[in-house]
Formats: sequence, structure tokens, C-alpha cells
Amino acid sequence: MRIDLQMHSTYSDGYMTPTKLAKFMASHEIKVASLTDHNTVGGQAEFKLACDKLGIKAIPGLELYVKLNNAKFNILWYNFDASSPELHKLLRDTQVRRRRQIRIILERLASMGFKINIEKTLDYFNHYVPINKIVDALVEEPANLRKIKKELNLKNPTEGQIIKEYINNPSYGFLINSYVNIERVLKLRKLIGGQLVVCHPGKHNRTKREFMAKLRKLGIEGLELLSPHHSLSIVMHLQRVAREFDFIETGGSDFHRLEGDNMPLQYSWEYYHIKSRHLRGIKKIIG
Repeated sequence: MRIDLQMHSTYSDGYMTPTKLAKFMASHEIKVASLTDHNTVGGQAEFKLACDKLGIKAIPGLELYVKLNNAKFNILWYNFDASSPELHKLLRDTQVRRRRQIRIILERLASMGFKINIEKTLDYFNHYVPINKIVDALVEEPANLRKIKKELNLKNPTEGQIIKEYINNPSYGFLINSYVNIERVLKLRKLIGGQLVVCHPGKHNRTKREFMAKLRKLGIEGLELLSPHHSLSIVMHLQRVAREFDFIETGGSDFHRLEGDNMPLQYSWEYYHIKSRHLRGIKKIIG
């Protein structure tokens, strides 16, 4: 059975509404899915309604930035109580902190000569403020795009190149994500339930056995095994770690949008499928 337990909608940094995303998944014969927007559950109700109509089982999901001492990483949270006031407070705290950080970045860009309506830009986002869409807003202004092309000496600068130069440039300062202490998340999980899974650990080199052992001891139940961010060697290593520490294995496409640029491959579903039979313990999440 094809499943996808990591994807993003317009409620965070994705480009499809939850309804359009569900329809897109149905066209690819996905039977179980989770919308895991960053730091918000705003799209969950719409997503479930759309999935129900299409015969897809929707699993409540969320992606969070967390930290353990000096280690920063992402987790996926499944099957929690999305109506919990405590959860909404935690998420709102992270959203406010991120908005504050993005405002600082926009003010800096304005001081560098970019044309930006800061209030209008921020007001467009009611939940998580996605940096990719901040870049979209920046380059929509022709004068800004000309400035970027000239300063980077590039005819067609990519989103990643713009972020590296203007958002995460050591000369200006980095965007500080809204990290939450993992202990706070674990405490809340006792109240609202669900399973906590390490998100694409290979993406930021969080695959060491010692680190995974520490997370398992704290109460993290799973790790994302199948991800477009993982090489086969990482997948093989994570399978061994999952077996040793009895982790649930999950998989997700990390889908955000069609990539464009007339490329023959537009999204990860075109080059790999996530099948539930390959994932140990997955029934604990998908039923």
C-alpha cells in the first residue's frame, strides 16, 4: 500500500491547498497520508475532509523544530489531539517568535535598498511564515529581481542562492528557527497523545547511533526512514538503528510543489514510492 507521511500545504511552505494536495495524492494512488505543515495544524480539518471524500486515510500530522541541549533537529508528530489548547499555545509561541525573526530580516533587506512592504508581506501569513514565500514576494518586485541578478552576477538566481546570500549570510546573521525544547514536547505528548518521529535525520547529519539511543531513551518512538533527503547508504544505516532500538519506521515525500523549470522530474513520487510493507512498526501510526 502506498503511503506518504510528510507533505506541506499553503498553511506553511507548500504551494497547494490541503484540498488540492489530497486530490493530487489520489491521482497517484496514495491510500494513507499525513499533512505535516510546519508549526501549525491550521490545514488539518480541510485536509481530512478532502481525504475522506477521496478514500484516503488522513493521519493528523505536524512538523516541529526542536532542540536537545545544543542539537537542533526536526520531528514529525502523528495522531495527537489537534484541538488541544496546550498544543495551540505551543504552536502560537513558535509562530510569534518566527514572525519576529522574519520581520528583522525584512527590515534588514529594506535597509539594503530592497523594495518591501513589510506589514503587507507579514500579514499575508496567518500561521507559519515560510522563507520560500518571502523570497517569492521579494522577487515579484522587478526592481528587487534586477538588484539580485546584478549583485549575484547570475542570470537566473535560484531560491537557494537567494536564501544563502540574503537570509542566511554570516555577514548579516542567520534566520533563527523557532526551536522548542524536546522535553516540552514530550511533556505535552503525555497530555494529547501521538507518536514522535525524527524527521529526515540524514538531511542534517543526525544519524549517529549514540544520538538515536539518547532520543529513544527520552521517548521518541520512530524515525523517518524513506525520504528524498536520504541516500541508500543512509537508509540501510537507519534500518539497523531502527532494529536495534525498536523504532517505528516511517516515510514521506516532503512534497511542497511541482518544481517547474521544464525538468523531467517534478517531485519525489516520480522516482520513488513509499510502501507500507517496507516500514517496521508502521501500523502503530497508520492503523
